[in-house]
Amino acid sequence: MSSEEIKTINILIADDHQMFIDGLKALLRREKNIHIAGEVSNGLDALEFIKKQQPDLLITDISMPGMSGVELTRQVKLNYPEVKVLVLSMYNDREIVGEILMSEAEGYILKNTGRQELINAIQRIADNSTYYSNEVLNIMMSRLKRQKAIEKNTAQLTPREIEIVKLIMEEYSSEEIADKLFISKRTVDTHRKNIIQKTSTRTLVGLIKFAIENNLVDFSQ
Repeated sequence: MSSEEIKTINILIADDHQMFIDGLKALLRREKNIHIAGEVSNGLDALEFIKKQQPDLLITDISMPGMSGVELTRQVKLNYPEVKVLVLSMYNDREIVGEILMSEAEGYILKNTGRQELINAIQRIADNSTYYSNEVLNIMMSRLKRQKAIEKNTAQLTPREIEIVKLIMEEYSSEEIADKLFISKRTVDTHRKNIIQKTSTRTLVGLIKFAIENNLVDFSQ
């Protein structure tokens, strides 16, 4: 491909740390086909910039004031689907990686990545591909395996047993569970015995741990 055919990639950087923005610009300045179209320190300003200029690629952090990078990515993909998104963050949490994946960002790499991987990610995404670093891919695989383990564990329990586990977590006694579900206490005790066997838990603490690990407890309420 001749130099005339190389398309310039216009990039918007969204990050609330100016020192990081300056460092990123210094890294990218050497690339002939990369142009820093703008820089902003929060998600709202990023949306305003994209509305006016629509860069080819948004490089965004996750933690920013006013609007997170996750929500920013969702808004960009919803309203400006032609703008590609590369998340560049220090976060390597399973849940956050999952949220970014669900938001349909084209790429996710960690801030401790090297310059060449960053350039590779930008070029791949600009060529209508995707780029998730190996570390992020490993996190995604770990999240998938954990989800499958959760499904396997909870599949052992019947819907009634899951219902009883949730009530136990809410500190209902066997008598109270029986009254609430319109069944006998003896039936509740049988269910509890089956739950203990299926979950391989011997104590209430063990059952609580199982419920938390398998997302049977809703802490938002």
